[in-house]
Amino acid sequence: MNLYDLFVKPYESYTTLQIFLESFAAIFGILSVYFSIKKNIWLYPTGIVSTLIYVYILFNFGLLGDCMINVYYTVMSVYGWILWAKSSEDHIHVDVMWASKKEWIYGILLFLLSLILVTVIYYYKPYIDNQFSMEGTNLGLYHLDWGNWLDVITTSIFLVGMWFMAKRRIENWIFWITGDFICMPMMIYKGLGITSVQYLVFTIMAIQGYASWKKSFKKKSL
Repeated sequence: MNLYDLFVKPYESYTTLQIFLESFAAIFGILSVYFSIKKNIWLYPTGIVSTLIYVYILFNFGLLGDCMINVYYTVMSVYGWILWAKSSEDHIHVDVMWASKKEWIYGILLFLLSLILVTVIYYYKPYIDNQFSMEGTNLGLYHLDWGNWLDVITTSIFLVGMWFMAKRRIENWIFWITGDFICMPMMIYKGLGITSVQYLVFTIMAIQGYASWKKSFKKKSL
């Protein structure tokens, strides 16, 4: 399979609106990561624009886990926006720190609960796809392919990353790096080439973000 088949051919069947929405969401998603690297509160309004568009896109593509996490992103973006605003002296930038052992325990619990919740949702996916009717519907996980299972895992990873981000914890970048890297092949497989490129950019930017936040904390501690 060549690059044309991977990144261009799937879009031959898409409408202009679908292509525009995915491109628009990807641009604002990249802007959000850029602002987060800079510890700039504008990461939240730009992120909200991106996540709301992706809620629509991912639901239509059957990626319920990623769709859910974008709903969660939107809610957590409002929560994070409030926390960052309270913690910022200039109402734009914030200080960062490492997570405590207690916060790591909460993060692990959040990851496990997310795995269970997203798996349950996929169990009921035939019911959802059948317009919430049980007529002729067989519940179960038989319909999941490797892309769906990756979706379950990445959703849980990103949930923890978003929570650590709202708390201004440096470890949030570790979760973004891991999840973004996994999402690249998953989005290609699902025919979302633009989004897969976005996740490649996200991976590179997340590595930069991790280094930048560590440097900022070290400088502040001196």
